[in-house]
Amino acid sequence: MVKVKKQRHPRVSQGDIIRDVEHVEYVTTKGGIVEISKITFPLVVVLTQDCDLAQDYKFRWSKALTPNQDKLLLSVLVAPLYNIEHVYTGEHLQDLGLKMAPINKSKSPGTYLRNNETPRYHYLDFPTETPLTPSAVDFKHYFSVNVEYLKKHKKENFVCQLSDLFREDVSQRFSSFLSRIGLP
Repeated sequence: MVKVKKQRHPRVSQGDIIRDVEHVEYVTTKGGIVEISKITFPLVVVLTQDCDLAQDYKFRWSKALTPNQDKLLLSVLVAPLYNIEHVYTGEHLQDLGLKMAPINKSKSPGTYLRNNETPRYHYLDFPTETPLTPSAVDFKHYFSVNVEYLKKHKKENFVCQLSDLFREDVSQRFSSFLSRIGLP
């Protein structure tokens, strides 16, 4: 069972779980008309390192004059949280017209996922007082979000924050997934 913090901090923090975060899928222009396609993810977890987020916040919203802005972030890495039952059936992206491979929850693949032994996924089972169903982060679906958008959006859409040990576990597994050796 994952441990969470309910207190809301003014800045974006690693491990924050935030509702209804928009991802710009693409922008195109056709005959002078701009088309923007957005995907709204019901839940995301912040993956960017907390030290970078703290430095960004300190320098972005402080009144101190600095000779440069090298501590500022352009964006924050996040990954969607999917209802584990939808991951098992392979339907966690069906609203986008995508069908994923099902994972048999009562056999080894489901057990491996729940034990965080499947490198692509990170399983999170929340305490009963947290209004979230058991979920999985799919590390193939990370994306970046503008820092200022996320800070403003967090005010109304903050759910909770993973406690330090659990956010570090997610971070380590995410970096391990990204640094794996790609085989054909």
